[in-house]
Amino acid sequence: MRVDRIKRLSMQAIERYGAKFTGDFTENKKVLEQVSIIRSKGLKNEVAGYITKYIKREKSSKELPTEEEVEVESEELVDETEDSVVEDMAETPDEIEIVEEPIKESS
Repeated sequence: MRVDRIKRLSMQAIERYGAKFTGDFTENKKVLEQVSIIRSKGLKNEVAGYITKYIKREKSSKELPTEEEVEVESEELVDETEDSVVEDMAETPDEIEIVEEPIKESS
């Protein structure tokens, strides 16, 4: 029940004054003191903590690439790797030696 209250209060503050909040807990406490009246120190800290966590989560989700971007990048890396292996082998085929070692079985 208390978490719902903290979340509700935090989201109301973010909706009204979202631009003032940052990823810094101390700064968010100061902003809360300016824009709201929360008499309980503990409640103010919890709301500021929730806002800080929310802002950081939003920033990190925006910085992460989408699944499509990751898929395209991985395909490009595979293509580049295949090309470089072929080029390396074409330049120095005599330097590559394959050594087969017997597989040791652990008891």
